[in-house]
Amino acid sequence: MTYLSAIHGKLVHRATLLVLIINILVVMVGLTNNEVRGQTGITDIPQLTVVASKSIIINIAEPIERVSVTTTEIADALVISPQQVMINGKKPGMVTLILWDRMGRSTSYDLVVQVDTSLLQSHLEKQFPTEAINVTSANDAVVLSGNASEPAVVEKSIEIAGAFAAKVINLLQLPPTPDTEQIMLQVRFADVDRSASQALGVNIISTGALNTLGSTSTQQFGQGLTGIKLSTISPGLGPAFEAVQTLTDVLNIFFFRFDLNLGATIKALQQKNLLQILAEPNLIASNGKEASFLAGGEFPIPIVQGGAINTVTTVFKEFGIRLRFTPTITQSGKIRLKLKSEVSALDFSNATTLGGFFIPALSTRRTETEIELADGQSFAISGLIDNRVTETYSKVPGIGDIPILGYLFKSRQLKKSKTELLVMVTPKFVKPLNPDQNPNFPRNPKPFLDSQRFDGKIGHTDNPVAELGEPTDKGPVLPRVRD
Repeated sequence: MTYLSAIHGKLVHRATLLVLIINILVVMVGLTNNEVRGQTGITDIPQLTVVASKSIIINIAEPIERVSVTTTEIADALVISPQQVMINGKKPGMVTLILWDRMGRSTSYDLVVQVDTSLLQSHLEKQFPTEAINVTSANDAVVLSGNASEPAVVEKSIEIAGAFAAKVINLLQLPPTPDTEQIMLQVRFADVDRSASQALGVNIISTGALNTLGSTSTQQFGQGLTGIKLSTISPGLGPAFEAVQTLTDVLNIFFFRFDLNLGATIKALQQKNLLQILAEPNLIASNGKEASFLAGGEFPIPIVQGGAINTVTTVFKEFGIRLRFTPTITQSGKIRLKLKSEVSALDFSNATTLGGFFIPALSTRRTETEIELADGQSFAISGLIDNRVTETYSKVPGIGDIPILGYLFKSRQLKKSKTELLVMVTPKFVKPLNPDQNPNFPRNPKPFLDSQRFDGKIGHTDNPVAELGEPTDKGPVLPRVRD
């Protein structure tokens, strides 16, 4: 019995030592795993995410005794039932959330409060509907990525994002600046003027009809007679006239009956006028430099100088097709143009005479503006549609109201005009031609003089056509030298 008791005691002692060794090994393995996790940064702490100014509900399996948040400036926690906690996000950031149950056991969470990127994305899409801007969050920062057309869009986007988060990371890309700084401006002037007129009037002239000298006129189309001299030759035989009559304007229809001493000048005319102008000047300039172009001429204008002795000086005024512009390439790659274009022509119908000098007027179409376009885009910078109707009606009072007969004492002129004008500009980036490239010059309808064919060996040829260097129907003519 004593022997069995001793054996049982040894067995119990060995079992106790074995359990103790196993517990020690378990503790050592746990410590080793924790050290490895701490060294490699591995953590088993779960993560919760909430949007700033919004709330979420956490459901817990065990009843909650208390709750703690690292800082309540970023988020706070509120126990609303034994197994539910409401988390309120305040501003972007990250804190630690710890929950304790009634048994004293704790559970930790990494609580991340993010920016409401959906609301910021909606704001940016409304502000810039044509831009490709994406919004994401990174902890307490907002990340802007994508493409923007110009720096102003980037600056405005960062300003808007700054109202949602304190940190804004800008990853927006701008288009590359063009590698050329030469800009060609193509300008097209298109002008069409149409006008039509009708005129009808009668001037009646009498040089003795019914013993009467005189004329009737509304003076709308000239006068009747001028420079009349009267003298009575034989009053007993009736009035007679010695007269010199002058017609200022015979208009376009004139007739006179010598047997009746009666005549008339009639204005009966219809006119149609058409003016078409199509000008396409092209001009190249460097970035930020002004360039000008003029195809036309200059006409003299005399100016009388004051003083004791009047002297006349001459100033020349330009006219024709004029273009002046200054291009500037923006950071977005667009071309900002400050331009002034003009088409003018001499107008002799509105000319004036000053001191014996005949000075024509100028009809001018001028445009001055500042616009911004991309490479190859076109813009109609100005346009005009002008419709006008002018009617002039004249008559002799009283007698002009008599039916049928009254038309001889009336005159009427009707003018209608319509003007259509359009100015369009197109800027383009251009590069110079390579040395092996030849530009397209205008084709010459006639060949120039060939000096070798003209001169020959002694300066004479038998063929006069060959002397001019012009080809015949049978091909080029070679000069023959005389012996």
